[in-house]
Amino acid sequence: MAETETGAPQTHQPAIPSFSIWPPSQRTRDAIIHRLIETLSSPSILSKRYGTVSVEDASDIARRIEEEAFNSSGSSSSSNDDGIEILQVYSKEISKRMLETVKAKSTATPSTEAEKPSESLADASEQASSAAPTEEVSSVETES
Repeated sequence: MAETETGAPQTHQPAIPSFSIWPPSQRTRDAIIHRLIETLSSPSILSKRYGTVSVEDASDIARRIEEEAFNSSGSSSSSNDDGIEILQVYSKEISKRMLETVKAKSTATPSTEAEKPSESLADASEQASSAAPTEEVSSVETES
């Protein structure tokens, strides 16, 4: 053991690595943007209801959504936090903004392509409800 200038023994404690998940690295932010582009421009549950967006538009929209969510979440950070709460806010902001964007886009530009999936979705839900067992219907009635 080494001694300090006062002669007291000094113990060597291993450094505890600092772990923080906020702010995300640029690589992580780019991956989120890429995933948003995929979600907005590819067939999915979301696109069945609201339609898809061209890759070019999706790229612009995704970058705007991520940047706004990052700025909004970053302003709510606290110094005694390891980032988990901020990351949750960031994630919720991205989801909220993405949904708001596709809803606004689908109502602003109603197209026959966007309407057809909604109709088929309604038809599918009608078929599912008519084929559903009576126990499920009675349990729904009991809950309300």
